[in-house]
Amino acid sequence: MANKRALITGASSGIGASFARHAAAQGCDVALVARRNDVLAVLAGEIEKAHGVRASVISADLCSPEAIDGVLDQAGPVDILINNAGYSIPPLFEKTQWSAQRAFLEITVMTPARLAHGVLPGMLARGYGRIINVASAAAFSSGAAGHTLYPGGKSFLVKFSQSLSAEVKARGVFVSALSPGFVQTGFHAANGTQAQMAQAPRHFWQSPEQVVEEAWSRNAKGHEIIVPGLHNKIAIALLRHLPEAWTQGMVRAQAEKYRVDG
Repeated sequence: MANKRALITGASSGIGASFARHAAAQGCDVALVARRNDVLAVLAGEIEKAHGVRASVISADLCSPEAIDGVLDQAGPVDILINNAGYSIPPLFEKTQWSAQRAFLEITVMTPARLAHGVLPGMLARGYGRIINVASAAAFSSGAAGHTLYPGGKSFLVKFSQSLSAEVKARGVFVSALSPGFVQTGFHAANGTQAQMAQAPRHFWQSPEQVVEEAWSRNAKGHEIIVPGLHNKIAIALLRHLPEAWTQGMVRAQAEKYRVDG
C-alpha cells in the first residue's frame, strides 16, 4: 500500500474514520472528506502522527453536486475510493421536505457514482484500483414505512458495484458493495433513532473496526458483495433467497420500531 492514496468520504466518524485509520495503517496517504473541517483536522493529525503518512482534509457538502469537482481536484490521483458518506431520513415521505429527499439522493446515489467516474480513468491507466461503496443490509430487504428512499438508494449501490466490477475487474480495479447491519457509530444519533436502536440485541452489533477489516480484506480479493458478520450473512442470505412475500411482513414489522414520525 506504500505510495497509494485513499479518498474517503464521510471520514469524520464511524465507519469512515475507521477506514481512514485502517488505510493509513497499511501505509496509504489519505484524503478525508466531510463537512466538519475541525473534526477532520484532528483525525488527520492523529493519523499522520501514528502512521507517518500524509493526511489531507477536504471540507465539502456532498449533498451539493457542485462540490464533487472540487473534491476530485483537491484529492489528486486516487488509488482507493471509499464512498461512505450517507444518512437516512426516518419520517414518513409525506412529512418531509422534497429538498431533504433530493439531498439524500444526491449523497446516496449521485455522489458515489460521480466520484467513481472521476477516479476510474486514473485507476485503469495504472492498472490498479479499489472502490468500496458502503451500502447496507437494508439493500436486500423489502421496502417499509419510514426511511422511504433508504432501501432503494442502498440497492442502487449494490447493483452499481456489481455492474462496475463486471466492467473493470479484469483490468485491476476491484469494486465492492459493503452491506453492514447494526454498527456502533453516530449514525442513529444523527437521525434521531438512537433510543429505538438501543433496543436491538447487543449481539447483533459490530464495531466499525470489525466492519472495515473484513471489507478491506475481501475487497482486495475481488468480492463484489461484502456482508460483514455471520449473523448478517445469514439474515441477508434469507432475504435474498426466500420469496419476498414471506419476508415482507417481518421486515415491515421490524421497521416500525425504527421509524420516527415528524
